[in-house]
Amino acid sequence: MTKTWQKIFGLSFLLLFTNTACTSDTEESALNEPPPIVAEPPAAEPYVPAPEEAKPVQVTQKTRDTYQWYCSQCHGVEGKGDGMNALHLAVPPRNHTKADYLGTRTNQHLFDAIKLGGLAVGRAPCMPAWGNTLADEEITGLVNYIRELCQCEGA
Repeated sequence: MTKTWQKIFGLSFLLLFTNTACTSDTEESALNEPPPIVAEPPAAEPYVPAPEEAKPVQVTQKTRDTYQWYCSQCHGVEGKGDGMNALHLAVPPRNHTKADYLGTRTNQHLFDAIKLGGLAVGRAPCMPAWGNTLADEEITGLVNYIRELCQCEGA
């Protein structure tokens, strides 16, 4: 079986080398030209903090589904910090059902932790930043859902 793989690899290498060595002059000159200038990408949106009062955004089934899709991998299906990735993390994920800690955090703090990642708020560096994935309104909905899970208000 090893000889078969050696033959396949050798033939693949030979075909690749032959195709590279057999280019015409026009193809080579096209490869040596600098790439065309592309317009600069649009500037990133400026960071806008969440409104201090996050309650106007209701917790909907879509918010719950968003939590299950993005957050439950680490925080668990019920938000208890027991998701399937929890055992593999150096810092255990936050238990969103415990009001003793979450009650001391503002909605802005939770919003920033979700949008910018754990390290941005002095917490676990393994908590990813979701600001490029989720819209601010979705993040605000997640903050409200976390408040629902812990049955607590922010500081």
